[in-house]
Amino acid sequence: MAKSLFVCISLLLLLPLTSQTTDPSTPNRNSISSPSPAHTELTNYGFPIGLLPTAVKNYTINRTTGDFIVDLGGACKVTLPPDNYLATYSKKITGKIVEGKIAEINGISVRAFFQWWSITGIRSSGDNLVFEVGMVSAKYPSKNFDESPACEGRHSSS
Repeated sequence: MAKSLFVCISLLLLLPLTSQTTDPSTPNRNSISSPSPAHTELTNYGFPIGLLPTAVKNYTINRTTGDFIVDLGGACKVTLPPDNYLATYSKKITGKIVEGKIAEINGISVRAFFQWWSITGIRSSGDNLVFEVGMVSAKYPSKNFDESPACEGRHSSS
């Protein structure tokens, strides 16, 4: 049972967590917007910006403890190609970040094999990211996360 669970989660995490979908509030699909301060903060700790969707409204971080809160202004859904797995981001994502490691993550889930899996941690390991789902982990190339995915079905409120 544990071995088959590991295989299922490993297959799930082998999918690149990026999205081809564009945000309807973005006027030009080819326009490049500058990353939010939260996205820039990710790079300061050794992570690519694509770990967060484009819809970041606000964030706070305690530089002493690494505790952070990211506010997306609403829940966010992203379809993961090529097999159309869904990932959801809660309105509020929390965790603890230090150089090369994000721990105690709350607010990010991926649906695969008829079940939702919460991502609890992410580690940077050379050119790879290691995603933790409870006691199980899987490694993916960091370059899969070079671009932030847009939330699906969102409309601009401004």
